[in-house]
Amino acid sequence: MNVMSNDPYTTADGRRIGGVLMEMKNITLRFGGVVAIKDISFDIREGEIRAIIGPNGAGKSSMLNVMSGFYTPTEGEVWFEGCPRPQMRPYQVARQGIARTFQNIALFQGMSTLDNIMTGRITRMNSNLLNQALWWGKAEAEETVHREAVEKIIDFLEIQHIRKTPVGRLPYGLQKRVELGRALAAEPRILLLDEPMAGMNVEEKEDMCRFILDVNDEFGTTIALIEHDMGVVMDLSDRVVVMDYGKKIGDGTPDEVRSNPEVIDAYLGVSHD
Repeated sequence: MNVMSNDPYTTADGRRIGGVLMEMKNITLRFGGVVAIKDISFDIREGEIRAIIGPNGAGKSSMLNVMSGFYTPTEGEVWFEGCPRPQMRPYQVARQGIARTFQNIALFQGMSTLDNIMTGRITRMNSNLLNQALWWGKAEAEETVHREAVEKIIDFLEIQHIRKTPVGRLPYGLQKRVELGRALAAEPRILLLDEPMAGMNVEEKEDMCRFILDVNDEFGTTIALIEHDMGVVMDLSDRVVVMDYGKKIGDGTPDEVRSNPEVIDAYLGVSHD
């Protein structure tokens, strides 16, 4: 199957990849005189696992911040579901169906696992502030529904034993899993993962790989991830876009990217911060 086509197709392992869900069109991002991203275009197809890789300082996290609405591109457009996305605040992007995790864990350390994951449901809550404060009627019924959804995520991620534990007491690998759970609680169309396996040992990486594949397979969630572990990227991804010094130097299947001379040079050279 030619992945450059926009036609749906089925992968060798039986997963269905749909048409383009999000497209980055000629994205340039400047901070004063510094160009973090220079005229980059690529798309993300529904149901796929799309990796963004590159040496340190290549602009990967800046690109993820553009995708999630934290940064507004200096030039270019973000398209979602076939339409250009107007300038939005991050919470508006989240309501569109785009959730993310962070390179550095961003959890409420004093709150329990369950309560942290519950915060991921905020964009799906409809009751007003007064009803929530009094916790009666519609607010009570709504919270019951949201708690049921969160409990399913806790079961899915196999963290029942820490559901009431303050996350600040948890080891690093479990905190990363809780952060994944919080993002999943928003029921995203696209899940953005910023180095989900950074700092993990081999066993923790294996667990996270399994959960990412299961999220994609069982929920049908489209995933875009930044990851430095090339073994993980090549095993997980359907397609890979490669950045270096803010430019795109490669885009294709893992095999195509692995044999790209520019990509090989970028990774054999000295990384730049």
